[in-house]
Amino acid sequence: MTDPLRIANCSGFYGDRLSAAREMVDGGPIDVLTGDWLAELTMLILWKGYQRDSTKGWAHTFLTQMEEVLGTCIDRRIKVVTNAGGLNPAGLAHQVRLLAERLGLTVSVAHIEGDDLLPRLDELNREGHSLPHLDTGRPLADAHGQVVSANAYLGGWPIVEALSGGADVIICPRVTDASLVVGPAAWHHGWSPTDWDRLAGAVVAGHVIECGPQATGGNYAFFTEVEGVDYPGFPIAEVADDGSSVIAKHPGTGGEVSVGTVTAQLLYEIGGHHYLNTDVVARFDTIRAEQEGPDRVRLSETRGLPAPERVKVSVNLLGGWRNSMTFVLTGLDIEAKAALTLRSLDRALGGIGQYDEFDTQLIRSDKVDAALNAEATAQLRITVKDADPERVGRSFSSAATELALAGYPGLHLTSPPASGSAYGVFWPALLPAHLVVPRVIHADGRAVVVPHRPNPSQDHVRIVDASPDSALSPGAAMAPDVVPDSDAGPPAVDGRAPTRSLPLGTVIGARSGDKGGNANVGLWARSEAAWAWLDSFLTLEEFRALLPEAEGLEVQRFAFANLRALNFVVVGLLGEGVASSTRPDPQAKGLGEYLRSRVVGIPVGLLAQHPEE
Repeated sequence: MTDPLRIANCSGFYGDRLSAAREMVDGGPIDVLTGDWLAELTMLILWKGYQRDSTKGWAHTFLTQMEEVLGTCIDRRIKVVTNAGGLNPAGLAHQVRLLAERLGLTVSVAHIEGDDLLPRLDELNREGHSLPHLDTGRPLADAHGQVVSANAYLGGWPIVEALSGGADVIICPRVTDASLVVGPAAWHHGWSPTDWDRLAGAVVAGHVIECGPQATGGNYAFFTEVEGVDYPGFPIAEVADDGSSVIAKHPGTGGEVSVGTVTAQLLYEIGGHHYLNTDVVARFDTIRAEQEGPDRVRLSETRGLPAPERVKVSVNLLGGWRNSMTFVLTGLDIEAKAALTLRSLDRALGGIGQYDEFDTQLIRSDKVDAALNAEATAQLRITVKDADPERVGRSFSSAATELALAGYPGLHLTSPPASGSAYGVFWPALLPAHLVVPRVIHADGRAVVVPHRPNPSQDHVRIVDASPDSALSPGAAMAPDVVPDSDAGPPAVDGRAPTRSLPLGTVIGARSGDKGGNANVGLWARSEAAWAWLDSFLTLEEFRALLPEAEGLEVQRFAFANLRALNFVVVGLLGEGVASSTRPDPQAKGLGEYLRSRVVGIPVGLLAQHPEE
């Protein structure tokens, strides 16, 4: 029996707190320092940098952090595992070696390759692997625009090989976010590729800490109850030999680790009960979360299923060019002012039908009889997209500006005329796992192939739903409303009990996010009585009523009685992904808080209860 492995996170995205690495290394004992830099949009950002300089394509903030902590990590034997390698892990590994040389350190740096499918797309297509879109089923060949990146989500076993080879720093490309925890845990505890329950537990721990301070009070629905939330600490996962873990943070840091903060993160960017990762399927309907002590939450009892036979592939295309102009409308006749603007633009541009897409959004933030001028304003946001950069460039934005003295009363815009910019389209797909061949390049130059290891007996396993994250089954396989097996359901709800009209968030927490063109909203209760009411009240029909924007879109509902939570996936709400979406909130970050603000009838009995976490 080995001791738990203390794995600390120091980055949740490309642009996260630079001081986090130093805070985690200096704040208390840890064994592994990890960080997540890669989102779907980040791969497109890194590609743009790689086009300008072929030595780049990696996250430069990681190197900045390493300059502060690399020496201490070597002295304390802290392993560093990161996916900051992005599109060029070899390039970042070289930079780390140069940094170590400049600092006078002896460091063994390994990197992982094999995720990049871009050079193989034609070959794969000829062999019948058309990479159909996970949501629409359309083959990649039907997509419009240039494919600029295509990366398979690798798993944790290449990390195990690198650590077994003596690496101090491991630079990963596109691996699943949770693999940054799964790999070190499997190496430390000596797990096998078929230790499904242990691996699933590590996936859960990795999912909780991958977004940094979102597990310690950041973006938390009940943030007013959390002390030090203005500067929350970053999380640590203490992963035990049986796959269970304790989520914690360094003493004296801000925020909190509670069942609530951890549950919020468990619900972030997931789909159904089966959270498919490259190495294992983690059953999120089996997770047990309990407060072990101050700032310590134990996650246990997670069950795992065999690894999927297919892995997810993240494809980015250059979709074309776009431009936006925003008109400010004040006071009276808001809708008439917006209609006049659209008629005037149609005339000035010679017809708005010339664009591939002409999107208009009237954002009604205005108040009647407002106390302040700014509170009486609405915005008309107009976005155009086209394959021709000239069409959406100055000819569009200047035409909007020229209305300044010839439009509705009080007309002004939020920006001067500008040229258009390129936008990307995200294309999620699947590929048989055996076609993806990860390689570990050790410090001495040795290249070791680490093949994917699915269980040959897994054919009998039927996956009925899938998470939008990591490596997965098509969305079409997801059941629209799945309730986990349970010996006892929630307590009965008295439909005749008196209610008060209050915001849903008075008693219910939420967190939302994006995966490609889909948005998810997880909602959870803090007592059994509140969970019984939430599960009974928030049906698919009620959810649609609270979110009119979902009209005409597929909505999937999943109940997690073990977490006292529901998760809704709105397919296609974000269009073709973050880089292409014209929504003011393209990553659906605020969608959960919007739903919490909707007024519903809450049973009076729930309002008098204290949270029971």
